Amino acid sequence: MSEKRSLEQESSQHDASVSKKQNSAGIAHIKPEFIVTTSISSQIRPSTADEEEEPVSDRVATGKNGGKKTKQKKRGQNKNRNIMQVKEQYQLCSKLVMGSGNGAECTFGDQCRYVHDIDEYLSHKKPEIESEQFRVCPVFETIGRCPMGLKCRFLSSHYNSETKQLKFKSEDETQKLYEANHEVNHIAADKKLDLIKKRFPFDKSNYVLEIIDAIQQEYREGLNELKQVGIEKAGENGNKENAASEEKQVAPQVLQREQEQRDKRQRQKDLYLEYKDTRFFAQEKKPLDLNNKKIVSPLTTVGNLPYRRLMRKLGADVTYSEMALAIPLIQGTNSEWALPKAHVTETPGFGVQIACAKAWQAAKAAEALAAHAQDISEINLNSGCPIDLLYRQGSGSALLDNPARMIRCLNSMNYVSNDIPVSVKIRTGTKDGHPIAQGLVRRLVGETDVAAITLHGRTRQQRYTRSADWDYVKQVSATLREAEFDAQEKNKDKRESKHRIQFVGNGDVNNFEDWYRHMEDKNMDSVMVARGALVKPWIFEEVEAQQHLDKSSQERLEILKDYARFAMDHWGTDEYGISQSRRFFCEFMSFFHRYVPMGICERFPVLLNERPPNWKGRNDLETLMGSNDVSDWIKLSEMFFGKTDENFVFLPKHKSNSFAN
Repeated sequence: MSEKRSLEQESSQHDASVSKKQNSAGIAHIKPEFIVTTSISSQIRPSTADEEEEPVSDRVATGKNGGKKTKQKKRGQNKNRNIMQVKEQYQLCSKLVMGSGNGAECTFGDQCRYVHDIDEYLSHKKPEIESEQFRVCPVFETIGRCPMGLKCRFLSSHYNSETKQLKFKSEDETQKLYEANHEVNHIAADKKLDLIKKRFPFDKSNYVLEIIDAIQQEYREGLNELKQVGIEKAGENGNKENAASEEKQVAPQVLQREQEQRDKRQRQKDLYLEYKDTRFFAQEKKPLDLNNKKIVSPLTTVGNLPYRRLMRKLGADVTYSEMALAIPLIQGTNSEWALPKAHVTETPGFGVQIACAKAWQAAKAAEALAAHAQDISEINLNSGCPIDLLYRQGSGSALLDNPARMIRCLNSMNYVSNDIPVSVKIRTGTKDGHPIAQGLVRRLVGETDVAAITLHGRTRQQRYTRSADWDYVKQVSATLREAEFDAQEKNKDKRESKHRIQFVGNGDVNNFEDWYRHMEDKNMDSVMVARGALVKPWIFEEVEAQQHLDKSSQERLEILKDYARFAMDHWGTDEYGISQSRRFFCEFMSFFHRYVPMGICERFPVLLNERPPNWKGRNDLETLMGSNDVSDWIKLSEMFFGKTDENFVFLPKHKSNSFAN
């Protein structure tokens, strides 16, 4: 009996120890029947990446522990991953994509390097996709025709093999479908060529930049005059004689250059006198209303057009493009001009975010966007991206260290953006323990006409670790309203915009309780959601219903199906489009798999920084969707895009997701 009691005591102590571990910070509580027993070392699932906005990162452990194995070894990114997909070996000539009877002829003739024999192309083409989810080409269903034509991997659903003709729905039906499902903000090819060839005039940008330069020059000269006050006058006459003798020997070209400089300086003086007491950048803008709107944050890589379209379907009111770099936009780069594209369901309420280091970059990028992308509700300046690559270039959160430059960027953007309002996204500061957002917000209110300010409650040094500081966010919101009131009372003639400045908080919003708790602050207009909308895309349905929703595995599969459909609508159903769609589907899964079903939790909601033990779902599909194994994400993709071939490669963006059994 004593031995039995001893064993029972040991068992009780063990259970208490396990219970203590289960209640420890950072661990999600799972019901015992859903926990998969494994070795102690792998009991808790590996942490996944939180840097959803980082296109590049250098967070691999270095310095003192650079040569040692540390817990940091799975942090950072797989920088050298290959995201290029293999092209078709036999490529059909673009003139024959819609069939030989469309009237188009290849101008290259026999010299064309692509296939012109349709039967030969079809014989070498990869077999059709067999999918239980998509029995008919999804693009054909969406818009009544498939732009991929003969290259479509669902070709049999809109191709008559006997007549060798593609099928189309009626013109009226196709027109209705197009109006409901087309994409906007396409830049015309000739306009893009003007940017590439540097033929776009940038008249507004050049004008406002000259004004800004004049104001800066006056300030610099004022400082120089102060420095000269204490200079001694000894030897002044001798210096004058030497200067006179040197002037006689100056070349005419030098004299001409000096005269041009004096003329330029005189123009700057005139501009300064004209605009020193005037808000030269103020224009009548469209009102920006973010009050109580459900907003999805700009998200690099995963925040693409299909994902934003999905979020709109699931209740989002405002979406933003992925961060676009100003210089590639100015240069007409194809990949950068793909970012402002949006689905028609995103408008109105679609913003474009840009990153830049200097005022001329901000002005020219904003002018080009205003000219060539008409369906934009706001242009947002990224002043919070923490990655070192952008920080060293002076953009992103580097602008927090140089508020005067940030203000020049915003003012120049405001002048050139026509009626499109300008907003800014910032962090609490760059260094832990040194928040600067309150002082910065006061300056933004007094010195700019910014329409909205979004504050992420973390510093740059903090990146995405630890919880966001919402107490400080509330302090900043109160400061904003005080500064706004003071500006309206003291400088009524200075501030042209009479609209309330929108203030949006951001950070660690994962459920409707977080949303409504933060919205209790009456100084705040709305809350922006980032990772919470990636892990749980139906978060805005919860906000609307004001309750936690336990989505079944089948309901979550329907969400993935919608994403897959939207991806093929955007990238196409040819071999390249399917590869792109599959790749971004897996990128989406790198966050979506982190959702822990409500029905298997002992405590809910699960926080963003909590990781569950290894668990199994209530059915096989739920277990598969919760897997952190890359190969399982690919298995899920095969349900929509068919079997992968040996050429498809996917490596997760973040090292912490690079797990495979």
